[in-house]
Amino acid sequence: MVGAWTMNETAEDQRLPHMTDPPQFVTLEDLKAKVGVLYWKLSGEPDDSQLAKIRAERGYNYVDTIDIAPDKLPDYDKKLKMFFEEHIHSDEEIRYILAGSGYFDVRDRNDKWIRIQCEKGDLLILPAGIYHRFTLDEKNYIKVNRLFVGNPVWTPINRPCENHPSRVNYVQKAAS
Repeated sequence: MVGAWTMNETAEDQRLPHMTDPPQFVTLEDLKAKVGVLYWKLSGEPDDSQLAKIRAERGYNYVDTIDIAPDKLPDYDKKLKMFFEEHIHSDEEIRYILAGSGYFDVRDRNDKWIRIQCEKGDLLILPAGIYHRFTLDEKNYIKVNRLFVGNPVWTPINRPCENHPSRVNYVQKAAS
């Protein structure tokens, strides 16, 4: 089952859990209600029938797979640094974990980081316009399916970008 918590703001290795002391856990219900993150626990297999149903319902017609590890991803250090820069996208970010583990960090309404721990079988949907970033954990490996509606848009829009239409829309939805 996915875990989520409010992060501490230390400069320690980004791959560490960064839990506050005492830990401040965030429920799946709060992830959905307060920041708009959707979550499912699936089998972790590419042909999962529940994944097929979600893809059909939400119109995800493009999928690819990425292995993120020092020996599997060209320009590993550069890409991991890029993934960890705070940014938004103009579309949802949909990730289905096939193997390994890592963290997605999202900003809450008070601009605090929430760390979401992901492992095999987790399907996360981050809403368009949410500030987020990604990093591996200390195991240094994750394999994910990236899903999209239509052609993939890989362009991160780095913070600050408060006037970007997807950010404006996200903030308006979060306020209601």
